[in-house]
Amino acid sequence: MTGKFPDTVINRLTLYHCILVDYIKNNLETITSSTIAGLLEIDDSQVRKDISLLKNTGKSRVGYNVAELKISIEKTLGFERPKNAFIIGAGNLGMALANYNNFTDYGLNVVALFDNDKNKIGKRIKDKEICNIEELPSLADKLNIEMAILTVPMASAQSTVDFLVQSNIKYIWNFSPTVLIVPSGVKVWNENLMGNFLQFSYKIGK
Repeated sequence: MTGKFPDTVINRLTLYHCILVDYIKNNLETITSSTIAGLLEIDDSQVRKDISLLKNTGKSRVGYNVAELKISIEKTLGFERPKNAFIIGAGNLGMALANYNNFTDYGLNVVALFDNDKNKIGKRIKDKEICNIEELPSLADKLNIEMAILTVPMASAQSTVDFLVQSNIKYIWNFSPTVLIVPSGVKVWNENLMGNFLQFSYKIGK
């Protein structure tokens, strides 16, 4: 269902979901669009417009039912459809992502990590083994894995992606600080950590 929504809307919906999870943890049953807008420093009308796309209606002067709105967002963003993935690169970032507990709550299941460092191969991060990168093609085929999370250094990012493409990986979540070249049919989502920091730093300096 996410195909009909712009990326900006999807991004806001994920932020709304985080707020709703926190509300549920605190046993709060309703929330208003103005409360969400205030927490995220965006316009109240934008929140109402986004939520209206979910066919979820609130009650005047009461707001939205937190549990129902959370479920609506999860169905819209496909949380109920688990996606298996490999992490490529068992450095600090790769291991931090492997240790992140909340991925499964959002439908992402990290199956294993891959690296070419013999000192890391065979070790485990929680229940996930660090495998030799050379094993990736056979394991991807055996486990029907089409998604990879790329956390390798910039210098080796493109050659690693070429290897992933040859291994029939179709979706790449790229944390490496470089623009990747891939053939048509392969989708890349760039996670620009430094770019996000610089945007934030620029606003601080204003």
